[in-house]
Amino acid sequence: MKSKVINFKDKFSQFSEHWSPRVIAEMNDYQFKLVKVAGEFVWHDHPETDEVFIVIDGVLTIEFRDGLVTLSPGEMFVIPKGVEHKPVAKAECKIMIVEPKGVVNTGDANSDLTAQNDLWV
Repeated sequence: MKSKVINFKDKFSQFSEHWSPRVIAEMNDYQFKLVKVAGEFVWHDHPETDEVFIVIDGVLTIEFRDGLVTLSPGEMFVIPKGVEHKPVAKAECKIMIVEPKGVVNTGDANSDLTAQNDLWV
């Protein structure tokens, strides 16, 4: 078996764009994506899949139509499929997202924040 350790700090240093997920690994049909976020994202949902947010550095707030969740480093939250949400970070925040391969970051929402899929670092 050939394996390679993945270092988050090294991977984050390889890109600077916000709201543009970068794939760092795959497991079965799932991708592990690192993302730098700042400011407000768009309201969207993922009708076909749950989505996991894991905060590596900074603070991330996930707004829902009926409330919000605030995550600090070392915390994670699972958003159930079909639940509309909007991530917000007052300052730059580094997160990992775990979701099936091919999921578009803005779901069905048309936005200038829609990122290219399957970008690897």
